Amino acid sequence: MNLHLTTESDSGYQNLESESFLNILKWMNQEDAKVHLAIEKCIPQIEKFVEAALPLLSNKGRLFYIGSGTSGRLGVVDASELPPTFGVAFDKVIGIIAGGDTAIRKAVEGAEDDISQGWEDLKKWNINSNDIVIGIAASGRTPYVIGALKNAQENNILTACITCNLNAEMIAYSNFPIIAEVGPEFISGSTRLKAGTSQKLILNMISTSLMIKMGHVKGNKMVDMQLTNKKLVARGAKMIAEQLNLNLEHAEKLLINFGSVRNAIENYKP
Repeated sequence: MNLHLTTESDSGYQNLESESFLNILKWMNQEDAKVHLAIEKCIPQIEKFVEAALPLLSNKGRLFYIGSGTSGRLGVVDASELPPTFGVAFDKVIGIIAGGDTAIRKAVEGAEDDISQGWEDLKKWNINSNDIVIGIAASGRTPYVIGALKNAQENNILTACITCNLNAEMIAYSNFPIIAEVGPEFISGSTRLKAGTSQKLILNMISTSLMIKMGHVKGNKMVDMQLTNKKLVARGAKMIAEQLNLNLEHAEKLLINFGSVRNAIENYKP
């Protein structure tokens, strides 16, 4: 274990099993409050990355998230939520986790230690220089992710990383490192806590800002969202009603007819 890594440092809290629920919850909340401060410091890093990524993603490029364990799962979650939210194709933003989809629910032993498999998993998608790879690893030392980033760079593919350690190894293979120094975890080394929270928030910022700039948001509305349930149909109808000054019944008929908020508004004829 590399004890010099911040994410592996000892917690500042002791004898947790002897503490009350109230103290445990209060202390966890105090630690979580540090996440936003850490992210605020790395916003300039995020800005540089999304500015570089937008031209590629707006053309033929795809965005790949790659990680293991908690980091990999967070990438899969963010990628899987973008098609229904913004109407993009399922293969525009792709989450890849060490050990494959099985590892989303159950840890696959040794998967993160295979330095060649990350690149092999990316090659299955015919990855090329139009694409972008973000390696996600709280420690920044995961071989699976490092191998993927190294090979991506060697193939002229834009790379970034999200880590919580200033001297993370994978920074050397990232054109745009994003470093959220959240400090030691409440439970020593449990990076599903603050580190995981910071990664989730950064992924939210990256994907949401890119989707906005790609035109999938008008004003503050998700005009390309998929109508996969009654709640979303009702939300879409409300958007149309407000935009076109119609009653909800009329707005819902337009939505069903045209298939999306965007199409309904753009094709509406009084």
